[in-house]
Amino acid sequence: MAPEPSPTSSAITLHINGEKHPLSVDHRTTLLDALRERLDLTGTKKGCDQGQCGACTVLVDRRRVVSCLTLAVTAQDREVTTVEGLADGDDLHPVQQAFLDLDGYQCGYCTPGQICSAIALIEEHAAGWPSAVTPDVDPDATPAPLTPDEIRERLSGNLCRCGAYVSIVRAVAHAAATHGRSPALTTEEGAA
Repeated sequence: MAPEPSPTSSAITLHINGEKHPLSVDHRTTLLDALRERLDLTGTKKGCDQGQCGACTVLVDRRRVVSCLTLAVTAQDREVTTVEGLADGDDLHPVQQAFLDLDGYQCGYCTPGQICSAIALIEEHAAGWPSAVTPDVDPDATPAPLTPDEIRERLSGNLCRCGAYVSIVRAVAHAAATHGRSPALTTEEGAA
């Protein structure tokens, strides 16, 4: 006699932007689809749906993930932050404000993923995590400055089809510098 098939859905609780959301989801439901289709949190965008464009980037336990490749059931009891959860009331998150002030967007479709990724990259850099362009990866080395090359490399998983990269780099550098994470870039450095 063949064993009974396992259930294909689970009751989970997602902690999103400081609120608990109990859901029953099919095991194959992505975090992106749960956010957009089940919870009406449409700030996170569906771009390629293959983990290649970064439009769906959200923060899970303060680490960036592409939500189109993350199953909703794996986010159970973890803190998920979407672009909707970044502002403090009417006060934008410093990275959101920098994107607004320095035109770090054009059509805006990739912007929520860019912003979530930028927040994580600033924290990763401040924690001393190297990137592929970090000149000295010795754990005892002084952290490298957050240069335009560092920012571009660390954001390489987030595509902007409009080509707003110069302004995005400036916005990330400004947000990092404003909050004591890295020295400010000059106009020439940001344009490099």
